[in-house]
Amino acid sequence: MVVGFFPTACACLLAVSPVADGGCDTTGSVRLEGVVVRGATSGSGRSLALPVEVAGRGFLREFFTGDLSRTLGRVAGVRSMDIGSGFAKPVIRGMGFNRVVVSENGIKQEGQQWGADHGLEIDAFGVERVTVVKGPVSLLYGSDAMGGAVEISRGLPPAKEGIYGEVAMMAKSVNGTLGGSVMVGAKRGSWFTRFRYSERHFGDYRVPTDTIVYLTRRLPIHGRALKNTAGAERDAEGHVEYLSGGYHGWLAASNAYQKVGFFPGAHGIPDASRLTDDGNRWNVEMPYSVVNHLKLSTRQQLARWGALFSWDAGYQGNRREEWSLFHTHYGGQQPPERFPDRELSFFLETLSSSASARWGTEGREWTVGWDAQGQWNRVGGYAFLLPDYDRWTTGLFALFTFRVGERFSASGGARYDRGRVSVAASEDVYLADYLRGRGYDEAEIEYYRWRAYGARRHFGDVSASFGAEWRVDERQSLRINAGRGFRLPGAHELASNGVHHGAFRHEQGDPSLSSERGWQLDLSYTREGAGFSFSFSPFCSFFRNYIYLIPTGEWSVLPHAGQIYRYAGARVVFAGAELSLGMDLPGGFRYHFTGEYVYTRNRDARVPLSFSPPASARNVLSWGGARFRCHAEWQCTATQRQVARNEDPTPGANLFHAGATGTLSLGGARAEVTLSLQNLLGTRYHNHLSFYRKVEIPEPGCDIQMVIRVSF
Repeated sequence: MVVGFFPTACACLLAVSPVADGGCDTTGSVRLEGVVVRGATSGSGRSLALPVEVAGRGFLREFFTGDLSRTLGRVAGVRSMDIGSGFAKPVIRGMGFNRVVVSENGIKQEGQQWGADHGLEIDAFGVERVTVVKGPVSLLYGSDAMGGAVEISRGLPPAKEGIYGEVAMMAKSVNGTLGGSVMVGAKRGSWFTRFRYSERHFGDYRVPTDTIVYLTRRLPIHGRALKNTAGAERDAEGHVEYLSGGYHGWLAASNAYQKVGFFPGAHGIPDASRLTDDGNRWNVEMPYSVVNHLKLSTRQQLARWGALFSWDAGYQGNRREEWSLFHTHYGGQQPPERFPDRELSFFLETLSSSASARWGTEGREWTVGWDAQGQWNRVGGYAFLLPDYDRWTTGLFALFTFRVGERFSASGGARYDRGRVSVAASEDVYLADYLRGRGYDEAEIEYYRWRAYGARRHFGDVSASFGAEWRVDERQSLRINAGRGFRLPGAHELASNGVHHGAFRHEQGDPSLSSERGWQLDLSYTREGAGFSFSFSPFCSFFRNYIYLIPTGEWSVLPHAGQIYRYAGARVVFAGAELSLGMDLPGGFRYHFTGEYVYTRNRDARVPLSFSPPASARNVLSWGGARFRCHAEWQCTATQRQVARNEDPTPGANLFHAGATGTLSLGGARAEVTLSLQNLLGTRYHNHLSFYRKVEIPEPGCDIQMVIRVSF
């Protein structure tokens, strides 16, 4: 089936869509006293002197891309690490993967987020508000929050009783996307319920190049489309909520499903024969991945005796499978009897629970809480990368906020966590036979046949934060915050030992690793006035045991594997700043500038870290009112020459984007149409944060997107 963009866009015109909120929100630095961070650790509101950005419903709709990480890439200090085939991950101040927590409605999202080709299993259509907290926030969220947190929260129930709903449809030209979402909700008395279903289909991504380079070999890209990057996504979510007096509770269930093909030129060992055009832009062949994420959660809150008591609990089942035609790396390996083409499978189950109490008097506020999490990961498939493992963590924390008058406040807290990781032993009899046939002695065979040794590690660590805010006057404020954070090593850092096809290398864990520890200092100056806003936020971090992959110079005994990359700890420095400026211009125009810079340095190896984001800036000129808005944007990215070993510099780029949104009334409904044009000139450029950068695959060319929403 071939679906073009313009027929798709015409089909969209027949659709109806979601509840719209009148104005257009923008992101920007906000005063901490006005921010309520609902963290996965306790589910209660806390205020700390940390850099915070808030993306409201208007912003999320005007810059909607179908993927939350790419939308948040417009926020100062946040980047999107994407590989063009439906996967993207948020990166905050140069940190991503397991160093950034994504929390949805009080439950920390848990999946196989350590891989670049493992995206967020969250329905972008259903996101209404996002709070981005920058810097080490393990005090609030526990381990895995060294770089920051992305907190997704649901909107408030409607004030009036009745039935309401929304239907949205979207289309994109770069990969022929056709997607839509339907939501129906009802409110009666103290009860509120809502159900949403979303679906998205897309074809192979188009890129402005005819060739790629893999290990100095030039391979063809037929028709300027990345073969087998088509896919589909289906999401369903429902929840019921009750609010009366001092009690507020909800139950929610969601399921996210994705099936996306892997580009054969970036999976396994590429060759020209695998890239031959099959004449079908919409099919998904092997290799491909299938992901299903089931989430059940509840929140119970009670306001009594001058305090707010909260309890969050959740279950998540994350299943990820990678399928590829059975291929043997060893001469005698036989395909499995069941699912012979299932290369890898991971099934991670997570149980989480947290409780907190918050109370205060005038100018004083205290919060105490506890949380715990248990994880069980089971693996399968004919290829080996990770063994089975279990993980348990628990923590206690206490926070405070003191306000002195109207202009000064101080806040901080401390937290202690304990964790345990148990790794199952695993051996590879095929590798043993392979090495025996090549003349290795029995001592070496015995050493290599154990792909993972059984191990049990215990960890304990402390995090703390202290900050202050001074409201100089009604327009100006100064903030400072110093904190210490930690991160427990992940199972992949302790026990992985195999070929990671998406990364083109043999990755090996180190079971003796200690937890990461870091210290960060944040400063912020904000000035807001009539028609003018300015903010400047410098930061500096030091890590004593930053865990990263280092090329060892050792040649892997695994066939087709190359050099071994091993996880190790190092002393690392991060530093940088974000700058934001906005001003009203004559004629109803508004200019907004955001710029960011991140410096990284491995002090032990005396080189920068890999995937360090280059300096960048956005210049946006917008105009409009309540019914029509439009904007033009010039995005500048500097050349990134600060690269790690075995990493290529990435040239800079100048990109131009534009967009417009119009609303109109249709009887009792409200329609909203958003048209956006990304990379208007079709500039050929690379994303330094993309794993596709290694094989010189550029980012997509010109992309025209239309989203139509009607609410009733």
